[in-house]
Amino acid sequence: MLVLPKFVRIAGLAASVFLASWSAHAEPFPTRPVTIFVPYAAGGAVDVLARTIGQSLSKIWGQQPVVENRPGAGGIIASQALAQSAPDGYKLILVASGHPLNQFFYPKLPYDTFKDFAAITEVASSPLAIVVSQKSDVRNLQELLAAAKQKPDSLSYGMSGNGTSAHLAGELLNYMADVKILAIPYKGGAPALTAVLAGDIPMSINPLPEVVGQLNGGFVRAIAVTTATRSKAMPDVPTVAESGVPGYETSVWWGFLGPAGMAPELVAKINADLLTTLKDPTVLAAFDKLGAVPVGSSPQDFDAYMRAEAAKWGPILKQANIRVE
Repeated sequence: MLVLPKFVRIAGLAASVFLASWSAHAEPFPTRPVTIFVPYAAGGAVDVLARTIGQSLSKIWGQQPVVENRPGAGGIIASQALAQSAPDGYKLILVASGHPLNQFFYPKLPYDTFKDFAAITEVASSPLAIVVSQKSDVRNLQELLAAAKQKPDSLSYGMSGNGTSAHLAGELLNYMADVKILAIPYKGGAPALTAVLAGDIPMSINPLPEVVGQLNGGFVRAIAVTTATRSKAMPDVPTVAESGVPGYETSVWWGFLGPAGMAPELVAKINADLLTTLKDPTVLAAFDKLGAVPVGSSPQDFDAYMRAEAAKWGPILKQANIRVE
């Protein structure tokens, strides 16, 4: 049974107090379907989570949210669409860990990473998995790293775009294991997995929700997870740290943003509704099955967290000089 962290309960209480003073004079929300932009291709982790949460929101809102996939440019295309939307709550986006880091990969963004968005809440986090085709001769991460050292530049990995959590996980592996495995960006985790299955690339790095179906179907094999401890969803799969790279640890998170300029009361309303979905047994069961852990946070805490992520990764990425034109 999943137990929500204490700060989820506190955030929910604060939002309830805020909403009590607002509900008496506010217009109902929503009165029409809300669009949730997904910055990656259908079938990926963000898409799966958006649709899972959307089903729960439909019960609260009486309106089925419309999930709109706008993949490309590491999430920038969808983020720009949101930044240009009216701040009325009818356009939202579910972003992943790469959102606050795109500023370090792309010379010019068509928006300001923080000023042009309203943070609403972080909804979940998850390990990533390093996967190979079931047909691959590679049985574990030690064998893969040995091959990478024996033949530098001979291996590549697929990931869901520059600056994404999968990209960061791959580059951190390169740095800490002293290897050079080439990153191949795709428009989402699902296309990267397809490339692995087709034999176009030897491996990919994906958040667990993207690979559970392929793993259960026996099409791919996970050789490591990126968190410090093993995932409850895949207890037999060792961590990267256990596999010869001590100290290695990274994960992926997902959260909702709206466009800048949203009324604080509206942000609080959507935050409270999203926190309610994180108590929905159907959502919790889906998260558990996917290896995602519910989080939930206040808008202020989520904004501070994204800024802290940018401060942590910024110097590392600048030193690595990874740029996308």
